[in-house]
Amino acid sequence: MILPIVAYGHPTLKKVAEDITPDYPGLQQLISDMWETMYAAHGVGLAAPQVNKSIRLFVIDASPYGEEHPELKDFKKVFINAHITDERGEEVTMSEGCLSIPGLNEDVSRKPSLTITYLDENFNPHTEEYSGFVARVIQHEYDHIDGVLYVDRLSAMRKLLLKNKLKDISEGRIDVDYKMIFPGLYKRRK
Repeated sequence: MILPIVAYGHPTLKKVAEDITPDYPGLQQLISDMWETMYAAHGVGLAAPQVNKSIRLFVIDASPYGEEHPELKDFKKVFINAHITDERGEEVTMSEGCLSIPGLNEDVSRKPSLTITYLDENFNPHTEEYSGFVARVIQHEYDHIDGVLYVDRLSAMRKLLLKNKLKDISEGRIDVDYKMIFPGLYKRRK
């Protein structure tokens, strides 16, 4: 089932999400719905807070970037209770977008390498290191479960310049081709 994605300004996006246990109600269905929702919105990652669930869960399928970045050819993973334990290197700036902030892309600086611990969909533990583009995608989705949006990483001046556009997004004054919940309207729109 395709779930509505919450837009910028929704309070769930600002909460630090909670760890979950294997008996979390409907977890496998939620993961399935998140994949379906992400693909319908043409995303490469989706975090549970973006579908109004304040839990430490995100999914990533970076394989569409496999031509450009061969290490992403088969990169499709579920991250549960993820915690980045280390970020390394000199920050690299790249353009980022977000399904919760449609129509905007901004340059964001992030460390190029990380170490992350997480559980997969079967609750098997993993500790892995990533670099480059996949590290950036993980950091972006990880920010969501920590209540951080990429626009929070912009300079105060840049945020001020985007203020009206962000207000338009939160109030639903945008065209989007996927289901969303706009906090300024407190209704769904497709």
